[in-house]
Amino acid sequence: MLGIVKWVITGLFWGLVLLMLYYTLPQRDVVYITGVEVKREDLGQNALFWASPPSGTAAGTSRDVRFIDTVQPNGSVKVYRNEDTGWSWPPYFKVNAANLQAQARALSSTTADPNWVMIRSYGWRVEFFTIYPNALALREVEGPEADIGLPWFNIIFLTSFALIVGALHVRWRRFKARRLDPVGEAIEDRMDMTGEAISRNVRGMRRWWRGQG
Repeated sequence: MLGIVKWVITGLFWGLVLLMLYYTLPQRDVVYITGVEVKREDLGQNALFWASPPSGTAAGTSRDVRFIDTVQPNGSVKVYRNEDTGWSWPPYFKVNAANLQAQARALSSTTADPNWVMIRSYGWRVEFFTIYPNALALREVEGPEADIGLPWFNIIFLTSFALIVGALHVRWRRFKARRLDPVGEAIEDRMDMTGEAISRNVRGMRRWWRGQG
């Protein structure tokens, strides 16, 4: 039973880690921009998925947020928010949201004559909870099938993360085998000895009691 609980907790932990990485690591989409706008947003239970207030502004549950409206090659729309991350999480140190909004406005186009761009962002688009990915950078590309290259940042980060986790796991197993397992075995042996001593005492008491009768 304890083994099952251990595996369930371990699975939940790594599931949360993978979800956090999936949300935080950058993703790239090829789209064309149909417009930009600024809307007043009231932050509620989804406040965790919004960036911190821009530097120099007061914190609150309501603020103006920049948005970038786009259309994907398959015709579906996707809306990005455009917020500074500053020094908060995730650590992209983005402080150029205003400039990025101007760039997005300059690259806007129409369905009749689309101007394709690669947009780099992080986060999810969840309509039910009003969650938007946060745009990080824009650049023009040749078309919807343009080669945007391999996601080297994600590859290097995930490889490094796996190597660090693997190294820590090996060190933990060595430490456990060298320090914790002997202590656990000693405690188990002591408990066995104590249990045997109690059993002998109980048997002796029984024999004494019978002799009194």
